[in-house]
This record gives sequence, structure tokens and C-alpha cells, in this order.
Amino acid sequence: MSEYEIVKKSRLVLKVKNLAKKKKDKKKNKDSSSEEPKKDEDRIIHGGWGKIDSIKDITGSVAIEFEHKTYVTALDNGLFTLGMPHNDGDGPSPEEILTAIPVNDTKVAFKSGYDKYLGVSKDGMVIGRADAIGTLEQWEPVFQEGKLALLGCTNCFMSVRDSDDSIVVGSRTAGPNEMLSIRSQKEKILTSAPEIPIEEKGSIKEIELNYVKKFQKFQDKKIKISTEGRSGLKRARDEGNLHEALLDRRSKIKADRYCK
Repeated sequence: MSEYEIVKKSRLVLKVKNLAKKKKDKKKNKDSSSEEPKKDEDRIIHGGWGKIDSIKDITGSVAIEFEHKTYVTALDNGLFTLGMPHNDGDGPSPEEILTAIPVNDTKVAFKSGYDKYLGVSKDGMVIGRADAIGTLEQWEPVFQEGKLALLGCTNCFMSVRDSDDSIVVGSRTAGPNEMLSIRSQKEKILTSAPEIPIEEKGSIKEIELNYVKKFQKFQDKKIKISTEGRSGLKRARDEGNLHEALLDRRSKIKADRYCK
């Protein structure tokens, strides 16, 4: 009886070890799979243009999509129509790309590739003939339950006219025909902005001086700073390549320990 108990215990311990190993391996596999970044299939299908779900993200180059992979297209007469459907992996064509400009916290404006702002005509047509943003050129994105509609200045929503695919503003309610998507190549804006480095706080002049002090060789104990205008630095900061622009200015006067 005692020998049977020993065998029984030994088998039980062995089984528990195997079970623990399986659980460990299963957890390891689960953790490794969770580390893999999720692919945005919708963005891939649309050629890298992702769907916008917040008004703060409606800025820069965008496209207005009414049907699957079918975008609002600007015509050379100032009118707009619905373009041809695109293949999987293709983004909008140049004439389908608009520039979004925030007006305030609730409204935006759109500029076509013809450098004209989208507005509403007296007969309810969407037109792009204005050189500046007025009341007629302001649009209110209305987000609800994952859907989006664009409300014009006449308190009517943008839609596509079935008879000729013209882009119009006519319905005071947002039904299926008024549902659309605004797409952008930009990644979604983070809710919490990253902390600004101490060197980049202050004016453009102060920022350049901070980086000169940080990286200059100081062989002659004198600060060397470029005498060129700083308008290019302001543009570089807006475009996100300020560091490269500053390094280029320091390299021209050989005032950086990393410049050859």
C-alpha cells in the first residue's frame, strides 16, 4: 500500500509540472502575440488614409469619402462631384485632396486644389469659388455613434445628388445619404501632448541660442551663432524638422562638435 501511494504521488507531481509548463507556455505565447502591433486594415485599404473621428484631427490634407473608396472631387468650374471608386490600396487622387483649416472649436473650412474655399450657393450646391473664409465657407462636423455628417451654413447637411452625383447641401436631417468619412494621412493626435524639451522653450532666437550653447565646441570661448534670418526656422518648427534646420545653420559656421 505504501509503495502504491509513492507511485501515485509521483505521477501526480509529474502531471502538475506538465500542466504548469503548459500554462506558462500558453501565457508566453499570449504575451508575445499581444506585443505585435495591430494593423489598421481600413487605413491600408485606403492607401494610408485613415478615418478621422474627432474635430481636432480635421486639419491639413484631407479627403471627404461618401461611399467606399469614393471621394468628393473638385472640378475646374468650381463645382464638386463624386469621383470614381478606387482600388484597394489606392489613396485619393490630387483633385480629391482638400486642405482643412480649423475655424474654431466646432467649425472648419476646406480649400480645394484650385486654392478656393468650399461654400454653399443660393441653390444649395457646394461650390469652391471663395478666396477667403466667410460665413458660407464654414462647416460643422457632427459626430454621433461613430458616424459623421457635415453641416453647412444653411443648417443643411452635405450629400450627393443621385441624378448627377453633384455635391449638394439640402437635407436638414442627417440620414444615410448624408453619412460620410473624412480621411487623413496623419496619425491621430494624442490627447496628452509630449513634454517640450527645456531647450525648445521660448522664442526662436532663444531656442537657437540654447542649442548653440549645448553643442558648440567653444574652442575660442566665444558663442558662434548664425546671422541669417530665422524665418526658415519658424517654418521648420511648424513642419517638425527644427533640429535638422538648427544643425544645418551650426554646420555652416562650424559651430557644432558633431559637424565635420
